[in-house]
Amino acid sequence: MTVVLPTAERRVSRRGKTGALVLVALLPLLSTVMGPFVAPHSIDSPVTAPFAPSGGDALLGGDQLGRDVLSRLLSGGTLLVAGALLVAVAVTLTATVIGCVAVLRPTLGRLVERSADVAILLPPLLGIMLIALAWPGGGRRAVIVAAVVLGVPYAVRVVAAAASPLLTAGYVEAALTRGESTVYIALREILPNLRATVATLFGLRFVEAVYVISMAGFLQIGPQPPAADWALMVRENAPGILLNPWAVMAPSAAIAVLAITVNWVTLSLAPDTTMKAVTRS
Repeated sequence: MTVVLPTAERRVSRRGKTGALVLVALLPLLSTVMGPFVAPHSIDSPVTAPFAPSGGDALLGGDQLGRDVLSRLLSGGTLLVAGALLVAVAVTLTATVIGCVAVLRPTLGRLVERSADVAILLPPLLGIMLIALAWPGGGRRAVIVAAVVLGVPYAVRVVAAAASPLLTAGYVEAALTRGESTVYIALREILPNLRATVATLFGLRFVEAVYVISMAGFLQIGPQPPAADWALMVRENAPGILLNPWAVMAPSAAIAVLAITVNWVTLSLAPDTTMKAVTRS
């Protein structure tokens, strides 16, 4: 027997599910923000022997220099999350504007297609290495710039694919008939109907940025020692994983939980039509 909920009850149920999912996504994000304020020890001062096992004042043991793994874990995600958010916002905003305009300008649309093809063929990590190593001084800023540059073409293609069917909508055709400008039609007629696509794209770009920035940190292209960074912690403590596994497992799990949680929430809240547009691109 199938029970069909009234429209109002279904709306309340969906709002409750949405609120619960958002809360789940906020937990790892809030932990990275509040972590440095609740860290029990300094992230730079040794408190144990190198690679000491968990116990005593070091709940997760010590790292390769005897620094508290828990304190560095609590402080190591702040810059990663900030960098991923910056990349996701920059890519999403840029791609949304260009994608909405590209569907109205065939020449720009073809340029977007070719740029996206090149960006997809180029492995993200290789492209980031080339850009970051060529950037004066390198560092986290170079990785963020590289992630934005390489992420925009694909994201523009996603937005353009979602916006393309709207060209035959009556309100868009009416605006074209009135002689409205391209920017007006893109931002006032097309963009408001792409809210779900833009929200989904933002979540996926955030997860991709976490992956890219983490890989760059592991390869020491971004943050440099003695910075407290999850990916850098994995690289630095890998030689002592048999002595203190937590020094490697804890930051690895933190990166995985952050990426999986945000990705799960994004996919759960996205309508099926939005995911089809993203997949098709």
